[in-house]
Amino acid sequence: MATEKKQTRINGEITAPEVRLVGVEGEQLGIVKIYDALRQAEEADLDLVEIAPTAQPPVCKIMDYGKFKYQESKKQHEAKLKQKQVQIKEIKFRPGTDEGDYQIKLRNLIKFLEEGDKTKITLRFRGREMAHQEIGMAQLRRVSTDLAELAVVEQFPKMEGRQLVMMLAPKKKV
Repeated sequence: MATEKKQTRINGEITAPEVRLVGVEGEQLGIVKIYDALRQAEEADLDLVEIAPTAQPPVCKIMDYGKFKYQESKKQHEAKLKQKQVQIKEIKFRPGTDEGDYQIKLRNLIKFLEEGDKTKITLRFRGREMAHQEIGMAQLRRVSTDLAELAVVEQFPKMEGRQLVMMLAPKKKV
């Protein structure tokens, strides 16, 4: 038998002396001895599956274990599809980025934020540009004001080596 993260016990693996038994159609059959529950499952040509092992006494249901596993994996797969992975997209600027390039980068930032992704804006300095960091700060302030209605600043501009970095997160939709 394959090892799973959460092992569901079936048939002879159930160790409790008494179980609360649920029938094939979901009807309550009450608290019965384990051997009676196993016998009923065997007569129905099905498995005895432990549904709630922590309950007192444990809840077991008479069902087809293969079908149960299939439905569980299907539920997990659907839950996984519904989750949205938040990605961090990065846009790189330079202190001398011209207006046309700025508008294109701003358009990309808007697209990323509308899709619900966080954005990391990196402004890289080279050589003597390091002496004029205020130009970079002004450019990042301009980006944050242009995107004020779409995003909130998660990390204010700070120097990391030769780069000025700022993080933006999309605003919550009302």
